[in-house]
Amino acid sequence: MYGALLGDMIGAPYEFDRGNKSKEFPLFCESSRFTDDSVMTIAVAEALLDSRFLDDDSIRAALIKSMRKWGKKYPDAGYGRKFLCWLREKDPKPYGSCGNGSAMRVSAAGWLFDTLEETREKARLTAEVTHDHPEGIKGAEAASGAIFLARTGRSKEEIRDYIVQEFGYDLSRTCDQIRPSYYHNESCQKTVPEAITAFLEGTDFEDVIRTAVSLGGDCDTLTCIAGSIAEAFYGVPAILKAECRRRLPEDMAYILGRFDISRKHSHDDFPGDTLSGSGIIDEAIDRGCQTGSKENRIGVSDGMLGDAGRDHY
Repeated sequence: MYGALLGDMIGAPYEFDRGNKSKEFPLFCESSRFTDDSVMTIAVAEALLDSRFLDDDSIRAALIKSMRKWGKKYPDAGYGRKFLCWLREKDPKPYGSCGNGSAMRVSAAGWLFDTLEETREKARLTAEVTHDHPEGIKGAEAASGAIFLARTGRSKEEIRDYIVQEFGYDLSRTCDQIRPSYYHNESCQKTVPEAITAFLEGTDFEDVIRTAVSLGGDCDTLTCIAGSIAEAFYGVPAILKAECRRRLPEDMAYILGRFDISRKHSHDDFPGDTLSGSGIIDEAIDRGCQTGSKENRIGVSDGMLGDAGRDHY
């Protein structure tokens, strides 16, 4: 989930085409903070952690409960108008959206299930409670499917072929071809293919993030989706995990810690982590997150990052 959360935080300052469509920018700045993308990513993760072994109706109920709880807890995170109405309704129903919100929040589904088929089925459930338009469902399934394939060792060529064959997305364009005419668009069909393309072109986790931001448009969401796939393929450097934790409130960090523990045994060692010994660092930070206060966790992160590390980003 780190990839999705970091993508949201890093992309947020450049949403609505506020950047210059360049890969050269400070990775973190004062306005690098979580938005609705992260809140709903956490909400879906909590729901799936609590209900993933139950029947579909119970999973849907857990998703609705969790998303409404977290949405009301962070009401100013930047939700769309229709979703805000959904949060306030007494008996919320799906509203036919094809928006990219279904794909931005789905990353937990890509990690928690043992088969591609089950991953897609559960991703569909996470979408259908609000985004029951076929394109909204497709976006969630495509993003979660790409995560599953990436974390289970498939090559980028295999991931590309699967996405094209199963979902019909056009992945033939390069980012250089997309960038000049790309604009802010909140639909799945104009966000998910671009996010996947950024992942396919990136050379490591950070490069995927920078490539996604450089496309412009709905930057936080596009980079959230690209980052979620990049994490599964490359892993996330420990220094970036620590910075992610630093920028989350305690309740969100707690769910992130729960999620980490739930998947750690099945997928712990990532190739391409840029820091030597990062597994040891991660374990230390995890222990701090699970056993300490927010202040203690920040202290652990400070020790890992150091002043120079923070200045670099």
